[in-house]
Amino acid sequence: MGVKVHSNLAADNKARSIILTDDASPFSLLFTALLNLPDKAQRRWDSGTPFDFPPETAHIRAEASWQCAPPAPGLEDRRVEITGPTDRKMVINALNCGAKTFMADFEDSSAPTFSNLVSGQLNLRDAIRREIDFESGGKSYKLSKNPSVLIVRPRGWHLDEPRVTVDNAAMSGSLFDFGLYFYHNAKELVKRGSGPYFYLPKMEHYLEARLWNDVFNFSQSYIGMAHGTIRATVLIETLPAVFNMEEILFELRTHSSGLNCGRWDYIFSFIKKRRADRSAVLPDRKDVTMTVPFMDSYVRLLIQTCHRRKVAAMGGMAAQIPIKDDPKANDAVMEKVRQDKLREVLAGHDGTWIAHPLINKIALEVFDEHMLGPNQYHIRREDVKVAAADLLNTCVPGKITDEGVRSNISTSLSYTAAWIDGNGCIPLNYLMEDAATAEITRVQLWQWVKYSSRLDSGQYITAEYVEKLIDEMAPGVKKLYPRVKEDNLKVVVEYLKGQIKKEWPSEFLTSDLMPYLAIADGAEPKWQKSAL
Repeated sequence: MGVKVHSNLAADNKARSIILTDDASPFSLLFTALLNLPDKAQRRWDSGTPFDFPPETAHIRAEASWQCAPPAPGLEDRRVEITGPTDRKMVINALNCGAKTFMADFEDSSAPTFSNLVSGQLNLRDAIRREIDFESGGKSYKLSKNPSVLIVRPRGWHLDEPRVTVDNAAMSGSLFDFGLYFYHNAKELVKRGSGPYFYLPKMEHYLEARLWNDVFNFSQSYIGMAHGTIRATVLIETLPAVFNMEEILFELRTHSSGLNCGRWDYIFSFIKKRRADRSAVLPDRKDVTMTVPFMDSYVRLLIQTCHRRKVAAMGGMAAQIPIKDDPKANDAVMEKVRQDKLREVLAGHDGTWIAHPLINKIALEVFDEHMLGPNQYHIRREDVKVAAADLLNTCVPGKITDEGVRSNISTSLSYTAAWIDGNGCIPLNYLMEDAATAEITRVQLWQWVKYSSRLDSGQYITAEYVEKLIDEMAPGVKKLYPRVKEDNLKVVVEYLKGQIKKEWPSEFLTSDLMPYLAIADGAEPKWQKSAL
């Protein structure tokens, strides 16, 4: 196996290299084959093959006797989980906020500069060993005596790590993030009464779960750790994955700690995967709520599936942040959070996500009132009958408005400009936004242009109309994200204009824009790929 690190992060600002061999391994060939599965599936769906539950695994879904492993230490009660990037201050504040767990994120809320990735790993290493205290701006930050349980989200299988190559190819970002964290911390976590716990993103097929399970078994054997010590919660945030939930749990059953409703990415995937289906055009994203038919069916099936197999069914993100200068508006927003969490707990969820420490109190109060035990595995939801057609039902009330188009453009430009600048999580309009929202905005604009959708005013949405709005709104990005650099703004303006005119939208903006981060980090030109 050949390993080489390409980065200017070294103290002498020169690339560091560790070369073993350059022979392709069986794992790398298998990994490449697995990554080609989504493209083949997409071609079938584009040609009219319907989405459905896989027929070859019907026996797994029908068999009632198998269950996943019981909750690992610290994961019995997950009623509120806070998520966020891995910068030092965020790690301390999140671990101290009173949430049951903290998901430290190397994926959607982190722009993967090499500095962010490596410093994030160091921050987590220090937090585990209670060595993360520091001072900044005259203020002291210290970890509490009983911090939240730590869970880590590595990048998805689709993302490369171009600054590290293995077998003469860019390394998997998933394995880079997972491997560093596991190797340096797994034994220490167990010694302290916890364990190496993960969230796994962007999965589409149960074979991806099988690959993760193989990685877990290999890694545990490599360091002499008992199999089953690792636990992983899978985010069901793609349309194909909702048809593979039983199978994903089955593949990971000795390592599984449940599934999560990654609802914003799920909407993104719903649009992207049904790209050739004119009937799948959705209205303004504010109207695509959790109560619309396809989202409600997705939630009910996820809860039923998890509780049938005795694992956690985690709810979605409350991205709201407090509005400090407007008490009336803040009260309205916080009531919206409360109602969302009430819907989740009454549906049978075992916990929920928040993005800001001050939201913890609201979410905790709702779950404490309505979930008296550590979880709701006993709520089997045997009343739920969800067919494939229910998961595809696009009877969504709402309109496409000029305001909705403008909101998508503003959010897309602001977030992608921040991402290129190395910031993967930013406040926009009192919401803590990450890549998932930027992805929805991008593919919605593409979908509306592709199918010549009409505004509620009757005007057709054309590429020319959207491009005109992009040019008009681009200067306003500086108000939403004051740190924006002019060069980065030009890049994202041209990127979004290009996206709306493509035959099919790109799979991920993070993959498209990663070369800009690689270039800044000094990766060799052959690993940078085309920036657009």
